[in-house]
Amino acid sequence: MAPRLLLVEDDERLAELVVASLSKAGYMVSHSASGIEGEALMRAGGFELVLLDGHLPDKDGFDVLRDVRRDFAGRIVMLTARDDDIDQVMGLEGGADDYITKPVSPRVLLARIKTLLRREPLASAQSPAGDSAELRFDVLLIKPAARSVTVDEKEIELTTAEFDLLLFLAERAGSVVSRDDIMQGLRGLEFDGLDRAIDARISRLRRKLGAAERIKTVRAQGYLFAKD
Repeated sequence: MAPRLLLVEDDERLAELVVASLSKAGYMVSHSASGIEGEALMRAGGFELVLLDGHLPDKDGFDVLRDVRRDFAGRIVMLTARDDDIDQVMGLEGGADDYITKPVSPRVLLARIKTLLRREPLASAQSPAGDSAELRFDVLLIKPAARSVTVDEKEIELTTAEFDLLLFLAERAGSVVSRDDIMQGLRGLEFDGLDRAIDARISRLRRKLGAAERIKTVRAQGYLFAKD
């Protein structure tokens, strides 16, 4: 069965073009021009990926992302007309899987969607420790199967993107991981040398994990998750 996608976009002309392009590519596409309705549809389930406009008239797309992220298991791609670091950071902090600035060519949009839909959740990815093995580093405990993180038995709230990055690094504890490795592993894209999303996410992880965080910056190389 073709993947089901949801487009939440109030620009009717753009929505028509996107729906036509994605439908032609074989996807089943639903459209809503309302943030409130879009959130309800996401909560109802059945969609594998949502294209969510960042600025909607009734409920801002970033608010929708924040409110629904922990309850929606599919991919969420934020769309915005502004090439603005603030919008990008808001989307990534809220747990978006990707961020696209409008206008975007149909070919690029399709490529990004295909990449996201091919990507398996990190919790089911193969790792040296096994699919569902818990990862413990002193007081820090990562449970891939439950997608939970605790410090001193206190649960730490992470976005989907933050959890995926933490697990990616923790599974490679003791080894330096480059930004390109992270981009390829998490998003299937090459690091362009300019994308600051990884650095911003690392900063948030350090803040949330506090004294338990083990992510070290290795100058000109990438990041190292310390074993000890």
